[in-house]
Amino acid sequence: MSLPVRLDEDGAAAPPRENGELAFGAPWESRLFGLTMALVEDGRLDWEAFRGRLIARIAAWEKWASRPPAAAAGGSAGVAGAGEPWDYWQRWREAFEESLETAGLVDGSEIDGRSRRLAARPQGHDHHAHHDHQEHAVQAAGEIDE
Repeated sequence: MSLPVRLDEDGAAAPPRENGELAFGAPWESRLFGLTMALVEDGRLDWEAFRGRLIARIAAWEKWASRPPAAAAGGSAGVAGAGEPWDYWQRWREAFEESLETAGLVDGSEIDGRSRRLAARPQGHDHHAHHDHQEHAVQAAGEIDE
């Protein structure tokens, strides 16, 4: 696979790797990565601007996480991911959402609403059992128009 950009191999923006290959712990992480790369390749997202946001999100989380426990407990307002254990792909998601909004591709409230609807889906929706996904496609299309 040829990426439209060169990914950092070390430093704050370097994605997790196992045996030299990108490491994803869940399907959504690889999907988010692929979507980001597709938008960069298509010229709809600027890679360096995204990378800068990713580094800033990581730095904000690190600053929050390095605070003394008493200060960190009450001072998480405004820091995305504050209170969460370290997760590189969550920081990537935050940078991606901010990049989409900055690029004018989506509105922040649209991202929040869609995230809530997706999080409310029943566990195990991504499965291989046979049933009619056409009905789901029609419902999803209706959500886009909301």
